[in-house]
Amino acid sequence: MKTLQKTLIALALFLFVFGYGFSNDKGITPELLKTLENSVNVNSPQTQALINAISKNDIKKLVENKKVRDELFDRNFSFKLKTKGITNQKGSGRCWLFAGLNILRYKVAERLGLEKFELSQNYSFFYDKLEKANLFLEKVIETRNRKIGDRTVDYLFKNPIPDGGQWNMVVDLIDKYGVVPKEVMPETYHSSSTGGVNRILSTLLRKYAAELRESRKSEKELRKQKVEMLKNVYRVLVYSFGKPPKKFKWRYKDKDQKLSPWKEYTPKSFLTEVVKTNIDDYITLYNCPAKEYYKLYSISLDKDMVNKPDLTFLNLPIKDLKELTLNTLTNDKEPVWFGCDVGKELWSKEGIMAPNVYDYQALFGIDFSMTKKQRILYRHSVPTHAMVFTGVDLDTSNRPIKWLVENSWGQKAGKNGMFIMYDKWFDYYLYEVVIPKKNLSQKLQKLLQKKPISLPPWDPMYDFFSH
Repeated sequence: MKTLQKTLIALALFLFVFGYGFSNDKGITPELLKTLENSVNVNSPQTQALINAISKNDIKKLVENKKVRDELFDRNFSFKLKTKGITNQKGSGRCWLFAGLNILRYKVAERLGLEKFELSQNYSFFYDKLEKANLFLEKVIETRNRKIGDRTVDYLFKNPIPDGGQWNMVVDLIDKYGVVPKEVMPETYHSSSTGGVNRILSTLLRKYAAELRESRKSEKELRKQKVEMLKNVYRVLVYSFGKPPKKFKWRYKDKDQKLSPWKEYTPKSFLTEVVKTNIDDYITLYNCPAKEYYKLYSISLDKDMVNKPDLTFLNLPIKDLKELTLNTLTNDKEPVWFGCDVGKELWSKEGIMAPNVYDYQALFGIDFSMTKKQRILYRHSVPTHAMVFTGVDLDTSNRPIKWLVENSWGQKAGKNGMFIMYDKWFDYYLYEVVIPKKNLSQKLQKLLQKKPISLPPWDPMYDFFSH
């Protein structure tokens, strides 16, 4: 028995000394630190060369994959629509709105024979901000009895009036307020650089939130108080963006230099008489492998108006999104609005989105790869930017090689404002497209009649646009 006891004590001491257990220390122990230090041979010439290179240079420049980049020289496309000028959202998060209005302006320019044409992003953005302020205050009234720390309450206060948005917001704004040409309500300093006005409005809305939550007034009285609050929001918007027109005169010169007569419009009559596009006939499709496919979902609070539906989307495999996008682009000859994670594997100088343009594994000897599902679930990737497909390059079997993208970052981004998305990048980082409802099969259209599965705004797939 004594021999056994001695043996067990000796074993315990051995395990303790060599770090194999019996210790509750979960930190970096001397033994663990020694293990980590031994894992990197800093005395090898190769490691010294890497330390010298990495410590003194931009890592992104060191991981540029020359082999892949040398293969991305071809900028020809077998099919492309004629673009109508490159827009520039500048220092604002209005990509979703620019992309949406770019779909409409293409149709107007084609029908009227215009070389270039833009709808006023500032006009629509004015009302987006006003509606978001009203939605925020309504949600504050609705949740006023919940404690600070409640997840919904905290979510509201995190960013009371963001720039971001989604396709459903494009639809709701245009349906309610119409549209105007850009020259009728041009950009201002604050519509193109929204940081300052956003700080002012966020401060104001948080102040009003405190007043509403701390008040003992009835709900009816709080809504009267809300009206007074919105007057000040409206004032800030008018001072910053200008006052939206109720009516205006407009004429145009077509590509043959023929000048149309002056005509007076309201924003709503301009929508029906000139734009002539029913954007209610479009549907949002997602590819989110973290959710069950062929199901209808909605994301709570992903909207900018009270009494309007949240963003609702049909979740489909990526091959379905690709097929529907290709059909809309080539058969209908329509540009396609889409949302993606633009910052991933983007060769920004050339405007090329392609997997492996940066090879971090070769530099560090570490595998950084994740599946699309993992990138979503572990919050490594969400749709961060909206753009428009205007072309595609097909192989001899009519399969996409690469896609032509119209961005809204101005002429200096990419190649004259245009980007190229390689098809494998489409698979990895594209998350949503907006397609005419008529292009969906009967089976898919039936799914649109089902009650959507509601997701909270903090769901991993919640789009970055609205943050």
